[in-house]
Amino acid sequence: MTFRFDNSWARDLPGTFLRLDPAKAPQPTLLAWNAPLAAALGLGAEVQAHAAAWFSGAEVPLGAEPVALAYAGHQFGGFSPRLGDGRAHLLGEHLGPDGRRWDIQLKGSGRTPFSRGGDGKAVVGPMLREYLISEAMAALGIPTTRALAVVATGEMIRREDGPLPGAVLARVAASHIRVGSFQFLAARGEDAKLAALIDYTLARHYPELAPRDALGLFDAVAARQARLIAEWMGVGFIHGVMNTDNMALSGETIDYGPCAFMEAYAPGTVFSSIDRQGRYAYANQPLILGWNLARLAEGLLPFLDADEARAVAIANDRLGRIAGVFRDEVLAGMGTKLGLA
Repeated sequence: MTFRFDNSWARDLPGTFLRLDPAKAPQPTLLAWNAPLAAALGLGAEVQAHAAAWFSGAEVPLGAEPVALAYAGHQFGGFSPRLGDGRAHLLGEHLGPDGRRWDIQLKGSGRTPFSRGGDGKAVVGPMLREYLISEAMAALGIPTTRALAVVATGEMIRREDGPLPGAVLARVAASHIRVGSFQFLAARGEDAKLAALIDYTLARHYPELAPRDALGLFDAVAARQARLIAEWMGVGFIHGVMNTDNMALSGETIDYGPCAFMEAYAPGTVFSSIDRQGRYAYANQPLILGWNLARLAEGLLPFLDADEARAVAIANDRLGRIAGVFRDEVLAGMGTKLGLA
């Protein structure tokens, strides 16, 4: 089988993306192919045969509608109202054999209007690293985006250490809806588009909730994120860059940049060369969980209550509960590791 694209983001969320094709790789070569993941997605020999071309930008598969997504984000505590996919293109949403919707995104696929002076490219080492670490997370049973393929582009990319061979990673995600997606629209005061994003997120990830149920959405996201961060802590995983644009509302681990598993327990461990203050150190990850969710709550305020003061009170009440939820998740996880009821 090949892809079954149904591109609801491009159809339902105008104003949150830019349409553009990925850069065309000159000499694409398939380096890694995730056969088990492909099988689970219902993708067969035809996709593998075209993988080098389709996942390098050399060709766009039938039914794909490539876009670069717009979002904002707090990066190391500082707010950037316009970030977006600076080196990524969402090809579209593939419907798996069970009808589930999966984003198929290319990472390292060329410059976009969100590139902020970057070249939009990636190199082989980090792309293979994301493939390996995301598959390790999946094998551990921790929710994560996954890598379907890595393709060498056949071009050399200039970096500080000199020219390095270029590559593109094909990422599979439940979605790329981020806290930063909400911040982008909230910062612009685009409440109608924000309402559409709330309904879209509910329909895609929390269909048991009613449309426009912003409070239910917040509670559901907080529960999934508390469980996710507790699972990270249980295996010694350090994300490294827990910016708000790297927190997915699906509850998946997303964006494997500077990340690592600790070899031994050392709570102050930092794994990002630019995190000189230790903001995203291993022990701080639960604190950043609450901080990022507070930023999500700020974006949802107009939909929590028409009266701003009451909306803030509701948000603060919910934020005050997160520590207890997280503590329960940590105790449950550690109890399981020790064989305790």
